[in-house]
Amino acid sequence: MAFAYAPRRIACLQPSATVILNELGELGRVVACTKYCADVVEAVKDGSRLILSDSWTANAEQIVAAKPDLVIAAVPYQEKAVSEILKAGSRFLGLAPRTLEDIYADIATIAGVVGLAARADQIIGQMKRGVDAVSDKVKGLPRVRVFCEEWGKPIIASQPWVSELVEAAGGNFVGRPGQQISAEEIVAADPEVIVAAWCGAGDRVPLQKIIRERGWEQTAGAKADRVYCIRDEFLNTPAPTLLHGLRSLAHAIHPEVFPVTEGIRRITDVPLSTMVKSES
Repeated sequence: MAFAYAPRRIACLQPSATVILNELGELGRVVACTKYCADVVEAVKDGSRLILSDSWTANAEQIVAAKPDLVIAAVPYQEKAVSEILKAGSRFLGLAPRTLEDIYADIATIAGVVGLAARADQIIGQMKRGVDAVSDKVKGLPRVRVFCEEWGKPIIASQPWVSELVEAAGGNFVGRPGQQISAEEIVAADPEVIVAAWCGAGDRVPLQKIIRERGWEQTAGAKADRVYCIRDEFLNTPAPTLLHGLRSLAHAIHPEVFPVTEGIRRITDVPLSTMVKSES
């Protein structure tokens, strides 16, 4: 079957769209993307594509220069960015996932746009089986209190899909997913595992510094050195790469069952000055 109206030149302003198109075997349609796309799709580093501003800072002139017949972007939007995307005049597909089901729907939508609906079913099936496989392994194991954040100033809890992954990996998510939360509220919740996955920070979250500055030395997680950084792209990219993030979470929550993965870093020097003083 021919798909005469399927887009041939796609500009991806969000890494998740590039990942999905790559999984579909259609990376060749991507003529422009963001610098963050290279963090999750190695082939983008070949220099053959224009590099554009992302969904936050979209620029109409850049988009026009790429001559796309479809622009794919995702929330969170800024009003100015949306205006720039629309000003470019290309067809625009806006994604706004919150849950795993939303992500599955986005995969199906993009696959439908390029005429590969059947392939979407395969990708979604693989993701669901991956989540179920981890969930099956933690059945009967103790549930662990887990705080996972996507930003540090202010502190913002990770998105609902991360909360779902935490639950699948044997944890109980602390706080309201996607919402701001205070350092004091985290102390009161006393998480046994703390995970930082800051948007755009890769694996460069200063774990020792945030524990010290927030007064989290006395939390169960800090006392046990169970404070982790998981690479941003493995938890904050709503695409099949989340399976890697799930395996990282599973290791952080139940290291006795799940091996360490690439892209996770454990704290090595939690300041314990408060504890030492209390014991002296």
